[in-house]
Amino acid sequence: MAQTLSIAACQFALRPVGSFAEFAEHARELLDGARGADLVLLPELFTIELFTSFPGWKEASLADLGRIDEYTPQYRDLFAAEARKRRQVILAGSHLVREGGRTTNVAHLFEPGGRLHRHAKTHIFPAESAWKSAEGDRLEAVDLGFARAGIAICYEAEIPECASSLADQGAEILLCPSFTLTEHGFWRVRHCAQARCVENQVFLAHCCAVGNPGAPLPDGWGRSSILAPCDAGWPATGVLAEAEANREMVVRAEIDLERLHENRKTGAAPTFRDRRRRASRYRAWPSHVARTEGSR
Repeated sequence: MAQTLSIAACQFALRPVGSFAEFAEHARELLDGARGADLVLLPELFTIELFTSFPGWKEASLADLGRIDEYTPQYRDLFAAEARKRRQVILAGSHLVREGGRTTNVAHLFEPGGRLHRHAKTHIFPAESAWKSAEGDRLEAVDLGFARAGIAICYEAEIPECASSLADQGAEILLCPSFTLTEHGFWRVRHCAQARCVENQVFLAHCCAVGNPGAPLPDGWGRSSILAPCDAGWPATGVLAEAEANREMVVRAEIDLERLHENRKTGAAPTFRDRRRRASRYRAWPSHVARTEGSR
């Protein structure tokens, strides 16, 4: 297994398009900027750009956003072909999918050999209720050959148990496609993403949707980054690479998995080991507190 690999996060600026072909060309422009990377990310729900291809979209309601599922076969064909042609693993952000009477926010991870991994967002942000998005119920780390990775879509990065579960399954890299509507929302995800790196001693790629596509679609505020634990061997901030805020661009970094595993053994803060070493106590403390408070 290779120990050093390149990650690229494509910060995608949403804009009106007239067709799926125009959307595909926009995506390819970003992928061209990520040439040579082993692993490429696009943002959460960047496919809402496709909503602007429907006649009368400016007068439509966000409740109709699930209509972009009409493009799901083309979306999957596009990124399967790009992963194969470019010989890259591509996390094609996430996309709204209608199945079994439910609409879920599904991340699609394409391998060049043809394998497709799907992850339905398990914790939806309250604003997502506007398009009646349902929640998934599975968290699974996947083996990509060069690394083991897990997906945490935007708000999932704010839920510590999501990252912890993926790290317990062997994830070395967390992939966080994101779409935050305000600067406050961005920093919630970003600060939590950095915390997940420290808590679990993992790398994390945070890839943002930005831009002002026009009402009724929301604006995006973001600054993509590739993060590491805050420890010796990496920048003190834990930031390996960072985009400019709200500008379409590709940011990339080299990561060393061997260094990561060594850090779990000998780092100044061996949180991956110590959080699990005393896990039984975390489950016991709440019941102890409840009994103590009840006896007052």
